[in-house]
Amino acid sequence: VIRIRGINQVAPKARKVLQLLRLRQINNGVFIKLNKATINMLRIAEPFVAWGTPNLKSVRELIYKRGFVKVNGKRTPIDSNDVIEQNMGRFNMICAEDIVHEIFTVGPNFKYASNFLWPFKLNTPTGGWRKKTNHFVEGGDFGNREDKINELLRKMV
Repeated sequence: VIRIRGINQVAPKARKVLQLLRLRQINNGVFIKLNKATINMLRIAEPFVAWGTPNLKSVRELIYKRGFVKVNGKRTPIDSNDVIEQNMGRFNMICAEDIVHEIFTVGPNFKYASNFLWPFKLNTPTGGWRKKTNHFVEGGDFGNREDKINELLRKMV
């Protein structure tokens, strides 16, 4: 899920949902497990986010190029697998590839892996947006774009 619109004129309920999704800044991205609760949250925040199902290449690219982790509440770069092993060893994750695997397969420890990753700070897409105020199906940008999210991620990483 990527936040595509700024902080002005956001309804309180949508603002709360974006907070819960950890999308406090424009062009921030997070991994989310899709279930009934999160789908309803995405429905509320829909005009402010673009979302879809990333492929393995996108997940790997995000984590290796833009990946930062939460260590003692601080944003720490993934400069070695030791950082991951010390904090995620108890979930049987010892390297960056383990986190990629857990996120991509939505394994049993997805929640911990996703929360361990700091929200990704992405660039605005090269070539710009189409139209932020329109839904993806109307030739805009927000809403569910399923596997087309990979195309957008290439432009933003």
